[in-house]
Amino acid sequence: MTQTTPPGWHPDPGHSGIGTLQERWWDGSRWTDQLRIPPATVRRRRIRIGAGIAAAVVVLAAVGGGAYVLGAGSDDRADSSASPSAPSESPRMPGAPGGGGQDGGQGGGGQDPDQQPMPQTEDGYATDAASGISIPVPDGWTGQSGPIGAGVQTGEYACPGAESETCVRGGVTSAPAQALKIDATTAKAAAQADIKANAEESYGEKIYGGITSHEELRSEAVTVAGQKGYAVRWKVVTKNGDDGYVESLAFPSPNVKGMLVVLRSGFDINAKAPKLSVLDDITKGIKEAEGAGSAAGSGETA
Repeated sequence: MTQTTPPGWHPDPGHSGIGTLQERWWDGSRWTDQLRIPPATVRRRRIRIGAGIAAAVVVLAAVGGGAYVLGAGSDDRADSSASPSAPSESPRMPGAPGGGGQDGGQGGGGQDPDQQPMPQTEDGYATDAASGISIPVPDGWTGQSGPIGAGVQTGEYACPGAESETCVRGGVTSAPAQALKIDATTAKAAAQADIKANAEESYGEKIYGGITSHEELRSEAVTVAGQKGYAVRWKVVTKNGDDGYVESLAFPSPNVKGMLVVLRSGFDINAKAPKLSVLDDITKGIKEAEGAGSAAGSGETA
């Protein structure tokens, strides 16, 4: 860039060629540390989110303790802007309920080709290319890799309150914090900011009749993929169906400088659901994705 180039978001000149190409903010005279995922890549979708997150172009089945339904309705469109956003803004991610079909199927006209999940790039792992991490897939679970986000889940069943939709007994998903519109600079702040939204999206709305109360079980520093992060875990009580455990865990990406990754988890409290210890095992097994390189350093601490 030259000094005559106006400030704005431009393709990151430091992109290694691995993972999703991000944009970096040019302030008119120099490159800053502000990064974002291009809005054209992060589509607005009509989604009901379970314990997982809306991973933009990743099609996951039901994730977490709640329903995950990806719709392809008439309001699906690329997020675009007439002028560059300020560097404090992050790409908008969908969160509105509605649309879609059972088992994450497409409603209203089939599935977009660019909504197909990536094949698993590492045996036994679901890889989040944007975040540069791989999540282990426990025996009997299914996993989906994606260019933005990844997830693992188990135990499909008809959702209470909406039996035409599918819920699962346990699930874990990941995404860059900015994709969830979390404006935080530390792992602790990101986890604390996300836990309420995670709980409501996992066990709220008409599916579970809402959350009547919650108990904080955990709020502490953790290490994930060699990075210093922070986790907040709640036990939630619902009006309909099973109660559940939800956890929001944030940590710096092991290979993208300045990026925080958020891991959302949800486990039903039910004899058919996986034990909570499985969540801890999954977290311990998260690693830097193969071939992702190492450009981030240790990042922010909790």
